[in-house]
Amino acid sequence: MIAFLFALSNAHFAFAQEQNNPPAPEPPQSDPAPAQPDPAPASQPEPAKPEPAKAEPVQEVSVRGDWLGDATDKRIKSYPGARTVLDETALHKSGARSVEDALRAVPGVRVHDESGLGILPNIGIRGLSPQRSEQVLILVDGIPINVAPYGQTGLSLFPVTLESIESVDVARGGIAVRYGPNNVGGVINIHTRRIPKKLTLGVGETVHMGADGRLLSATYARAGGYVLENLGLQAQLVEEAGTGYRPRSGTRVDNVILDADWKPSKENRLTGRFQYYKADTDLPGALTPAAYESNPNQSQRPFDRFEGDTLRGSASWTLSSGDHEFTWTNFVNQSYRSFEFGSPITAGVPVTARSTSPRHFFVVGSEPRYTVVFDAAVHHKLTVGARYVHEQLGYKSDVSTFATGQYLVDNLWDFHDNALAAYVSDTLGMLDNRLEITPGVRVESLGLSYRDQQTGKGTTNVTNDVLPGISLGYRVAEPVFLYANYNKSFRPVQFTQITYGGELRPESAINYEVGTRISPIPDLTVNVTGFGIDFRDKLEFQGTNIGFRNLGRARHLGVETTVKAALSKQYAVEAGYTYLDTEQLGGKFPGNELPYASHHQLSVRARYAVRNFTWVVSGTYQSSAFSDGENTHVETPDGTKGPIPDYWLWNTQVTRQFDVGPTKVRLALAVNNLLDSRYYFRSVSYSNGRMPGQGRSAFVRLELEL
Repeated sequence: MIAFLFALSNAHFAFAQEQNNPPAPEPPQSDPAPAQPDPAPASQPEPAKPEPAKAEPVQEVSVRGDWLGDATDKRIKSYPGARTVLDETALHKSGARSVEDALRAVPGVRVHDESGLGILPNIGIRGLSPQRSEQVLILVDGIPINVAPYGQTGLSLFPVTLESIESVDVARGGIAVRYGPNNVGGVINIHTRRIPKKLTLGVGETVHMGADGRLLSATYARAGGYVLENLGLQAQLVEEAGTGYRPRSGTRVDNVILDADWKPSKENRLTGRFQYYKADTDLPGALTPAAYESNPNQSQRPFDRFEGDTLRGSASWTLSSGDHEFTWTNFVNQSYRSFEFGSPITAGVPVTARSTSPRHFFVVGSEPRYTVVFDAAVHHKLTVGARYVHEQLGYKSDVSTFATGQYLVDNLWDFHDNALAAYVSDTLGMLDNRLEITPGVRVESLGLSYRDQQTGKGTTNVTNDVLPGISLGYRVAEPVFLYANYNKSFRPVQFTQITYGGELRPESAINYEVGTRISPIPDLTVNVTGFGIDFRDKLEFQGTNIGFRNLGRARHLGVETTVKAALSKQYAVEAGYTYLDTEQLGGKFPGNELPYASHHQLSVRARYAVRNFTWVVSGTYQSSAFSDGENTHVETPDGTKGPIPDYWLWNTQVTRQFDVGPTKVRLALAVNNLLDSRYYFRSVSYSNGRMPGQGRSAFVRLELEL
């Protein structure tokens, strides 16, 4: 695996515009239990019962340099910021069809699922735009999932399938010191299933049933375990095929993940991952208001479709000894994605041409990190690290006119960048470590380059930024934890923005939180967080003659509250509420609210478990919002602008787990959008108008594990 990664990272950038080849990043893990974020050891074993050691047994390292740490209840209760972990119940027992479905329940998170299948999610946090998930950092086991983490943060390829996911860790607020660019709203770290300690074979089949009898099946297979006491291997396969809930939603997804974890000695651990992912789907697209009222499940977009694939690989070496830990993580991906769509892109308008937008990406990154724990005047946990990322993008857009047969290449561009970052943080423990203060700073240097293959025109953009941060956590008493943090975050200038020229600075934001986490009794936890985002230097398009300029500024203020209570062994409830107030302070519409920024969000979940049965009912509410910065109150006839109405969504799932001889069996039946609520959002990228949400649907799932 390591040899493969380094050979690939040194390979010449030879993807031609007409080729669809890809190579790869990401680290491993497996089996219901949370993992870890920050580029850290890819795959971890399940906790094992003590056994007599032969070779060096797998065990946790003593010093952890990743900032979030394991997503355990104990760790979360002492985390100095707002944080939510979606566990086994939230992901696999609450009626969620996809990771995006489950994320709706997280306070402050807004989700627009463009495909209705979880393939093209649009995720925003705390009033930041959800379009293409451009303003949230999404990781898989600590590795950035974006096809270009610096130069193109838009998530136009999402190589994640629910079946291979173990938990999702959502840390809101800015934590740029450890994680770098594009985490103004926070970090979403998706944990894949860890390699089980014992050899495990598993298969599963899920059949989704939508409107008019449309079926989508998801097949899952898994084989893994420790073939030697210090060597774990795992293979996972997910295949989805069928149709979504609307016409023109035929879909095929393949996801293959191979993990390895080797501990040759007590001090050394090597982990690695290889992934191949491919998605091919039709996009039913948006509707005009009249068409939506007539039949929200129809499609007015006969030519829209998406395809993409990626090869991703990662390898990590951890050397730990006493109070020292050194981790070196490397990742690489080669990806392709293309949208095909009818022009014009407004629903209901006759299509006169077909356009495509193929993109080819190559990304390689390396991050060494060293952590040491020591006592001086106070207790210290000092971490220093650096990261290098190189990105290349082949960018093409073209159009074929139906009437004349004319074919025109609009753009044929090449981009590349080199990003170098260094960071240091020091957690100071005082008052018997009941008080922890962590100051830190990150320095980012990024150079972007652009060249037009048709005209020879080119330009460059250089960014140097300093990102300071500080967090404070204080355990007043065992049941009461107070926290506060202040961070500067940034989103780099994007590849396509530099094509217009001009002096452009990265978008920046000041993030701050103040909150408390209270557990008056062991089975009750209450969390209250006040937060703010001062978003500055937002890049706004000023027309083709000017391009982009740093003119925008916005303020986000709000409160998030969560309550978790285990009423008995059978009953448990959770609830979350977010109040958000936003205001544009600059740009074209000062004084207006930000688009897609609902004032109120509510989520509730109740679980009843008895014997082998678990019954979960969950609901999410999103209040109304504007879809544009102009705050258009009256919907336009084509549906591209106007308010987005509020809506409730209710899901329910019944799960039974039992044994048949040595085989563990799980059988589940779920109903999504139980009350068949009608809801929609507006205009995503290549489709303007009302984008319908999914009506009532159901799925049945059968899983076997040996």
